[in-house]
Amino acid sequence: MKFPMTIRIDQSDEYIFDNPAQPGEWAVSGAFAFAGGDVDPENLDGADEIAFATAFMGTSGFGWSTFVIVQEIEAADFEAVVETLADHFMARYSAPSRDTALTAAREEAGFAVSLCDHPLGTLLGIERSIGDDGVIEQFRIVDGQAESAHGAAWMPGESEG
Repeated sequence: MKFPMTIRIDQSDEYIFDNPAQPGEWAVSGAFAFAGGDVDPENLDGADEIAFATAFMGTSGFGWSTFVIVQEIEAADFEAVVETLADHFMARYSAPSRDTALTAAREEAGFAVSLCDHPLGTLLGIERSIGDDGVIEQFRIVDGQAESAHGAAWMPGESEG
């Protein structure tokens, strides 16, 4: 199974976000962080506004990453993501029950899988906005230098040639 993983092309996430995701975290869209409750995406500013508009959420530290890369995930790691998300939904968003949290976490993780219908190593970006029906998310393949003398420009820890 394929799943998004956070990646850093440069150090900008460390300067932009109050809580940047670490490279190599499994990631989800994270739009839930801006839905309902006391968060109004139209009133965000600074790092929160940038996270809303352009970032994925890492599932280890629940920080933000501008880009993710399509990678393979083992079934056990996928289940760990679901469990961690469910814990987060219970602690941060007051999910009414563990079953409800697990259902929401499985849906969020399933959506992340659906974004990865691309070859391994594909770099993805996100753009969010507010529309008439709420939050609109658009996902894009980030074009870049396909090959260099050191291999693909954003393959973590790998080199070809």
